[in-house]
Amino acid sequence: MKISHQRLIIISAVIWCGGGIVLLIKGGALIRQAHHLNSELVWTTVALIVGGLAGLIKSKFLFSKSCIRNIHRITAIPDPRTWQCFQPGMLIFLAIVIPTGAWMSRAAVGHYMLLCAVGALDISIGVALLVSGRVFWTLSAFR
Repeated sequence: MKISHQRLIIISAVIWCGGGIVLLIKGGALIRQAHHLNSELVWTTVALIVGGLAGLIKSKFLFSKSCIRNIHRITAIPDPRTWQCFQPGMLIFLAIVIPTGAWMSRAAVGHYMLLCAVGALDISIGVALLVSGRVFWTLSAFR
């Protein structure tokens, strides 16, 4: 199905930011589970702070650049199709990391430090996705 460059960029942005929201919710839930296991330990707070800071760093140095490259790639596609919102390698990568993340979350249940670690990882990626998603607006992707 043919699609305009603009709509393809919007689809890309929605998927990008939607993933960020889902990961923030998932990471927050894992941190809450850890807090319920042991509310006296400080690692839940450390996990939140480290996850957020790591996400900001990832956003600046990695994810924002990826957004810019993807927008430029989409605008250069001669006959855009819906499935081209991301490169095939990225789609394969997502097909691997999404089940891996789900497995890690299930494996962490009941283990305080694992919940903190996986929660911090999810929060860092969620923050990075959401903060870097601003590239779609700053580059006037939604004209």
